[in-house]
Parts: sequence; structure tokens; C-alpha cells
Amino acid sequence: MTAYDLASLSTAVDESFFLVGLLVLGYELVKNISARRITRHTLLDMLASVTTQLPYTLVEVFLLGAAYVGFAYVSDTYITWVLPINVWTIIGALLACDFLYYWEHRLAHEIRLLWTQHAVHHSSRHMNIFVAIRFGPFEGAISTIIHFPLVLLGFPPELVLFGIITVLAYQVWIHTESISRLGVLDKIFNTPSNHRVHHGCDEKYLDRNYGGVLIIWDRLFGTYQPEEETPRYGLKRDFNSVNPLVVWFSELPGLVRDLVNAGSMRETFMILFAHPNWAAERSSEQSRIPARVPAKPAAPPESGVGSGGKVLAPLRNPGDAR
Repeated sequence: MTAYDLASLSTAVDESFFLVGLLVLGYELVKNISARRITRHTLLDMLASVTTQLPYTLVEVFLLGAAYVGFAYVSDTYITWVLPINVWTIIGALLACDFLYYWEHRLAHEIRLLWTQHAVHHSSRHMNIFVAIRFGPFEGAISTIIHFPLVLLGFPPELVLFGIITVLAYQVWIHTESISRLGVLDKIFNTPSNHRVHHGCDEKYLDRNYGGVLIIWDRLFGTYQPEEETPRYGLKRDFNSVNPLVVWFSELPGLVRDLVNAGSMRETFMILFAHPNWAAERSSEQSRIPARVPAKPAAPPESGVGSGGKVLAPLRNPGDAR
């Protein structure tokens, strides 16, 4: 198989899953319109999801183009053990890309700087096909870094990009409430039931089911959670905006605020690269530290009143970043 054949296969796979997504969307719309569950807010939320494609596509085209050029240069210049493109290497690349996607996805939930982009995908209170195309502008930036080792292992750049595109294309159809549980398939693949859990903000559903195509990675690494009841979708914090600009950049104001208030280089580093809840949890811990009692108070303090009769205000808690 040549690189041209692989490109044709990639296009066919992408178009096939796009068609499946359209069919699911059509079924969703008919079902929800007949049940009169389509509201003005739902429509505006769908529109907000569509608008995220504007900045995302502009950045993604540049990133994928640059990644391919970089991968090709390294492969042509330094790699003498490039694998052939055949059925077995295609299967190997798909498995490798799916495995790496699991970790890419997990890191996007566990590192705040990455979460500022991935949170856009989770910010809808609805679950429909439009959410499948709801991305932060720089959502794909980490993907090129995560998948670069495959080039060093000898996978041709065309094969790596094919794997990345296929794993993403597969996930279009799983963003729906219209397909119920699928029995044994739910134990192997990332299905609508498994992915509804991933979009849930209920405590037991948080940071679960990261898999792209296969759900076995979650089972292996202890992040699997079956769907037990319909989740509450969206971010854990109060976010229900349908303003496209607010949706695109929803996490950046909070990040900037915490960076401005950082008291040291360590705090700055942790705010950027620790778990998204690190700043909120640290602030909560500080608020529980009792205030110093003056050595010689002017008057016995009363409840909620400090020396000189001034009311003691609690430390500000910025809330949950999720």
C-alpha cells in the first residue's frame, strides 16, 4: 500500500464516520422535535458548538501541517528503520494511536493549562452530535508531541496522521443520548453509554472513560466507570453560557486571575501544570487556617469580630476550576 492509498483510506474513514454522525443527528432531531425537547437554549448551545470550529480549524490545519513536515523531516533524515505501510502496520498504528490518545486525553483533564482548551468540549449541558465538534482553539497542540515517539519507532508520518484522524473521527457518533447501552460492546469499545459517563459532572463520573476507540485502556489503568444513571452534563462549576466567545475562552479568565495572585514561582508552576482544582483546593485549605490572635487584644473578641470591632472577612475561595 502506498502513501496515496493510505490518504484515500483516511478520507474514506473520515467521511464514513461523518455520515454516521449525520444519521445520528437526524434521528436526534426527529426524536427531540417530536417530543418537544428542542428549546431556544438548546439551539443556541448547538450554534456555540459549531462556532468553535472557526478558531479550532484554523489552528488545527496549521498544527497538522507543521506536524507532518516535522515528522517527515525526522523520519527521512534520522530514521533508517521506517516500517512499510501494510495491513499489519495500519492495525499497529491504530492501536498505538488509540493508546496514546488515552494518555493525551487524560493529561488534558489533569493539567490545568491543557484543561483550559479541553474544558470547551465539556462545557455544554447537553449531549448531542454537535458536542463532538466543540473544541478549544488549541485542543490539538499536545497531540503532535504525544504522537511523535511513533515516528521514532519507525511508523511513517502518513500512518501516524492516519491513526490520529481515525481515532478522532470514530468519536463523532458516540456523542448522543439516542443510542442506549450496547451490551458486550460497552466492555470493549468507547460507546455512547461510556462516553456519556465521560461528559458527566457527577462526582463518580468525573475524570472517567478517557478512551478514544477502545475502552480497555480505562479498564487497564483504573479509570473505567459504567453508566449507572443519566449523568448531569457539563462542567462541575456553574457554566451555562451560549455566547461563542465565552465558550471559546471560558477557562482563561480564571487562569489569569490565579496567575496574577500567585505568590511564588512554585505557585505559578502549580497553577499551570497541576490538576485544574489545585488552586481552589489550596485556597480552601488556607481559609481553614485560623487567624493569629493578637498578643494583647484591646478587647475580648466576639463571634465574627476582631480587635477594634472590625468584622473578619474570610479568605476568598475562587471555587472549583472544573
